[in-house]
Amino acid sequence: MAQTYIAFLRAINVGGRTVKMERLRELFAELGLARVRSYIQSGNVFFDTGETDRAALTRRIEQHLEAALGYPVPTMLRTVDEVEELVAAEPFAGVEVTPELRLCLVFLSEPLPDGLEFPVHSPKGDWDILGADPGTAYVVVHLRNGRLGTNPATAFPSSYTGQGTSRFFHTTAKIVAAARKA
Repeated sequence: MAQTYIAFLRAINVGGRTVKMERLRELFAELGLARVRSYIQSGNVFFDTGETDRAALTRRIEQHLEAALGYPVPTMLRTVDEVEELVAAEPFAGVEVTPELRLCLVFLSEPLPDGLEFPVHSPKGDWDILGADPGTAYVVVHLRNGRLGTNPATAFPSSYTGQGTSRFFHTTAKIVAAARKA
């Protein structure tokens, strides 16, 4: 039975690296993945596959994207059910949303290092990691002059050797809805 995955891609349409979503969908289809769709321009791709080895599938996608695009594209794969459960768990319950705050989910390639005690606050006061599970960190970003200071995906201790890519919480809920609808 096919599983629907959401690929959260890092380094898509940032820093001068522009990839049209049509091209990105073509690259995923070249891998034999079915019902490939995308959501907004920030590297969110949905697809169906019968492959069960997520780590091997992730490596295959990353290798194909790097070969085609000429740069590494860290890929965090989650099932639609996993992301839906994450959103439903309301990891930011109790956080008062203000115009100066952004709620971000950072999808991780591997768990954060053991021993972190949450919340973790940045020295500059521009983010707080409220908590994490093995695949996701829950980060509150404090805007400075209406702008994001630090990319939440880089808000981890230097002992973290994995990758992360961030999505606003409200956008993640829309991604799940789009993946379910498609």
